[in-house]
Amino acid sequence: MTSAAEHFAAKLAFETDASDLHAARTSGERIAVVDVRSDEAWAQGRVVDAIHMHYSEIAARAPQEIPQGTPVVVYCWSPGCNAGDKGAVEFAKLGYDVKLMIGGFEYWVREGYPVENADGIHRRPVDPLTGIPRIRTTA
Repeated sequence: MTSAAEHFAAKLAFETDASDLHAARTSGERIAVVDVRSDEAWAQGRVVDAIHMHYSEIAARAPQEIPQGTPVVVYCWSPGCNAGDKGAVEFAKLGYDVKLMIGGFEYWVREGYPVENADGIHRRPVDPLTGIPRIRTTA
C-alpha cells in the first residue's frame, strides 16, 4: 500500500495550482499553458499568453506547436470539469512533462491573476474565499 507521503508527492508531480503557475511564470520559467476548453469559453477569457488547443486536437497539433521538452500546464474551466485531465492524458501520451492546473480557469480568475480576452488584459478583484488580496508589482 502506498503511504500518504508517496501519494501526495506523486500528486504534486502531476498537478499545480494557479498560485504556483503564476509564480513560475513571473520568475521567468518557460511553460506552455494550454487552455483545452471550447472556442466559446476561450473567447470569454483565458490565462494571458495561453495556447488554445481543445483536448481533441492535442495529438495532431501539439508536436507542431509546442517543442518537445517544454513543460506543459493544461487547464479547463473549474474543479467540476475533466477536460483538463483529458488534455493532460493526450500530452502525456506524446511524452510531454505535463501538469493539470487544479481549480482551472475559475480559480485563476478568483485569485486575481491576469485574464486576456478580445478587449485586452484584465484583472478581477481577488475572491476573499480563495485568495488574499496583495499588492502586485508585476502582471
